[in-house]
Amino acid sequence: MSTRVCLVTGGSSGIGRAACESLLQAGCQVYEFSRRERSPEGVIHLSVDVTDPVAVEAGVEEVLRQAGRIDILINNAGFGISGAIEFTPPEEAKRQLEVNFFGMVHVTRAVIPAMRRQGSGRIVSVSSVAAPAAIPFQAFYSCSKSAINTYMLALANELRPFGITACAVEPGDICTGFTDARQKTIVGDDVYHGRIARSVAGMERDEQKGMTAEKAGTKLAKIALRKNSKPVMALSFPYSVLCVLIKLLPVRLVNYLVGLLYAR
Repeated sequence: MSTRVCLVTGGSSGIGRAACESLLQAGCQVYEFSRRERSPEGVIHLSVDVTDPVAVEAGVEEVLRQAGRIDILINNAGFGISGAIEFTPPEEAKRQLEVNFFGMVHVTRAVIPAMRRQGSGRIVSVSSVAAPAAIPFQAFYSCSKSAINTYMLALANELRPFGITACAVEPGDICTGFTDARQKTIVGDDVYHGRIARSVAGMERDEQKGMTAEKAGTKLAKIALRKNSKPVMALSFPYSVLCVLIKLLPVRLVNYLVGLLYAR
């Protein structure tokens, strides 16, 4: 095959930026969608808001005009919010789903026809261990990532006859700017006896001790460069073990243990 053409959303920072760099090192031609032009040298930036389907269609058409094909899509764009379900405004919850889930839907939908015509392609979407383990006070983030897992499982079966593979990748704690960018609210923390602030602070301490963005991006790129993989997979071995345990243990026990960690 000639040089593979890759498209990465949210490729200007964090895991996405590191994945772009790894794909470049692997000899790929790399495009990235983001709202800010901070992509690595050698990566072709297109200013695209993934929540705008018209902009997404135009961006994908521009990639196809320049490169003629798209071999790999990595859906990485996303952000996090935190707060009690009771006190999270509906518009904030909708925005969380609009970016993390429907942004991924818009880009994937725009890319599929080209891959189908090629008879090949690889679609990788970044989910989270917060999908199988619902995190208290980050419920809408967990919901957005759970939706990605379900979507990608269905997508893998729908696209298999066309030579297109699809998979969701679940990172765990990663030390990136994602932590600082989280939109936090402690409205109602007096009602919840300080549990909202304690929960998010504990989560953020774990993230700061987590895998580096560079290592996570390199792993993500390697998964994207494979011809195939499990349809849902953790990004590292420890979290693979954790995800297996979550499946095997009773739901009540898993939820109780998550509560001990993040809801006390």
